Amino acid sequence: MRFMYKLIKKPFFGSFMIQWRNPLSMEERKEWKPISFNSRSKARLRGLVAASKTTSAKGVIVLGHPMGKEAKGYFLKNGYTDLLRENGYHVLVFDINGFGESTVGNFDYFEDIRAAGYEAQKHYPNIPLGYMGISLGGQFATIAFAEEHPFEFAIIESAANTLEDFWVHYPMAFKVLKLMYFLMPNYRKRIRMIDRMKEANGLKKLLLIYLDHDEVILKEAGPNFKRASPLPTELVVFKNAKHAQLAKSENREKYFQLIVDYFNSQTKLVAT
Repeated sequence: MRFMYKLIKKPFFGSFMIQWRNPLSMEERKEWKPISFNSRSKARLRGLVAASKTTSAKGVIVLGHPMGKEAKGYFLKNGYTDLLRENGYHVLVFDINGFGESTVGNFDYFEDIRAAGYEAQKHYPNIPLGYMGISLGGQFATIAFAEEHPFEFAIIESAANTLEDFWVHYPMAFKVLKLMYFLMPNYRKRIRMIDRMKEANGLKKLLLIYLDHDEVILKEAGPNFKRASPLPTELVVFKNAKHAQLAKSENREKYFQLIVDYFNSQTKLVAT
């Protein structure tokens, strides 16, 4: 079964399903604990957890990575984990199934996000739990939030409203996607993000982060999700950045401050 999943995923993620390289130095790795846990996607997920660098922690944040070879390393390399830990947050990063060190499972990536949330609760119980997902990690979070999940607040960044909207830029993958939808019409309904967003529950607040011009995400995606969301939802739009590259743009400082301010406000709200 795992071989079949891997074969079907080739047109979509074949170039990213490679051996993962840890971007941390040997000294930095000492601060992180390797973890592994099961997902209902039928995969064994692997990740890392690290404690806050402050004397008392405000909460724990789970980070869901965008599509790419870096997988969970995306957050380690681009300063997200340092930012959160230095500002009082425990952090859990994980590889979505088929990426990084995780085994290959089915296409229910939202199950991986749910599993990572429950895993974070095990390591750091009884403190506020938040999530941040970018692109792939954001798209499937919209479905996770429509199911039973442990998160109390979240950030979704640069997520497409539907898989068609994203994969239309990649002709071969788009053809395979349309075939899958023809063969599995019920699955198509289950993972239609813009519709599942209407069922979002459990979150006290949602922050959407988008770009005014994203080469792979429609300009209307952020406003569409905001209109569909039944939760208190804020939309922030940045200029002059590439898809999933805000941390490398001229907006880095403002962007990182937005993340910290948002999580700080939500942990205070949860605590009251």
